[in-house]
Amino acid sequence: MPGAFLDTVLDRTLVPGYSRIGYLLRRPGWTGDRADPPRGALSGRTALVTGAGGGLGEAIATGLVRLGATVHLLVRSHDKGVAAQDRILDAVPGLSRDRLPVQVCDLGELAEVRAFATRFAAEVDALDVLVHNAGLLPSQRSETSEGNELTLAVHVLGPLLLTRLLAGTLAAGAERSGTPSRVVVMSSGGMYAQPLRDDDLQFRTGDYGGTAAYARTKRMQVVLTGLLADELGPRGITVHALHPGWARTPGVTGSLPLFDRVVGPVLRTPEQGADTAVWLAAAPAQAIGTGRFWHDRAPRPEHYLARTRETPAQRERFLAEVDRLTG
Repeated sequence: MPGAFLDTVLDRTLVPGYSRIGYLLRRPGWTGDRADPPRGALSGRTALVTGAGGGLGEAIATGLVRLGATVHLLVRSHDKGVAAQDRILDAVPGLSRDRLPVQVCDLGELAEVRAFATRFAAEVDALDVLVHNAGLLPSQRSETSEGNELTLAVHVLGPLLLTRLLAGTLAAGAERSGTPSRVVVMSSGGMYAQPLRDDDLQFRTGDYGGTAAYARTKRMQVVLTGLLADELGPRGITVHALHPGWARTPGVTGSLPLFDRVVGPVLRTPEQGADTAVWLAAAPAQAIGTGRFWHDRAPRPEHYLARTRETPAQRERFLAEVDRLTG
C-alpha cells in the first residue's frame, strides 16, 4: 500500500481514490497478505456469483475461475448467462464449460429465490464463495410481484434470503476445505451519503430518486454484513462488504450517462473494480476477519458523516423488518 497518509487522502477524495488513479497508486504496495492470490488458490472450490451476465459480475467470475474455482453464473436471462459464459471461456484458455454452469433466478422475486436455493442445494453439496453482485438503478419507483420496492428486493431482501437458505451449503464448504466460506457483498461508495432508513425500507415517503434508492439499499447491505457476520460466524462462514470504486460497466454507462461522460476517462476497468472481491474470496482467513467494509484490499470506515451513523436500536428494527419481509 502507499503510505498511510496518501492512502487516507485517496480514500477521502473521490476522483483520485475511487477512479483507476487510486487503484494504480495502491496496487504496487499489495504485498504479504494483500498480495495476489497464488495460481490455483481456489482449486477444488465452488463459487456462486449473482449478476454474472456482464460488467463486474462477469469480471469477478473470470477472476475466480482463473484461481481454479468452479463458478456458477447466476443470471435472470439464460441467454445472457450463456453469452457471458462464452466470453469467459474465450478469455481463459483451456477452461472447460462445466467449470462455468449457468443458473437462472430473479433475485427480486423471493419465491424464485426459495425455489432456486432448493435446486442449488440439491445440486451442489458444498459452496465456498457466494458473491452478491446483482444490482440495478431504476429511474422510477416500481415494485416486484410480491409488493417490494425493486432496489430493496434485489439488493437486500433477495441476497439476505439466498444467503440464509444456502447457509448449510456454505457451512459444508467450510468443513470440506478447512477454511471459512466467504459471502462477499458488492456495495457502493454511494452508501456514505445515506443513513440507514429503518423507518422507510420501501421508499414510500418523500420524492423517489433512483440514485438515492440505490445508495440507501447499499447502506443496508453494509449494515447487514455486520449482522450476518455475527449470525453465521459460528457456522464457519465469514461475510464481507466492499465498494469497487468507479468502474466502467453497462450499469454505469446506461443508468448514469452524464457521470460516464464526465468521469469516463478515469473510470476503472471491470477487472480493476472486481479486484477486491476476487482477492477476498482467496485471501488468508486471518487477514480479512469478518464483518468489515473493504476497498482496494484494505478495510475502510463504514461512516464518514455523523448524520449517517445508525444506532443499535435502528439496526435491530431494520433486521426485524427484513426478517419479516423475507419470512
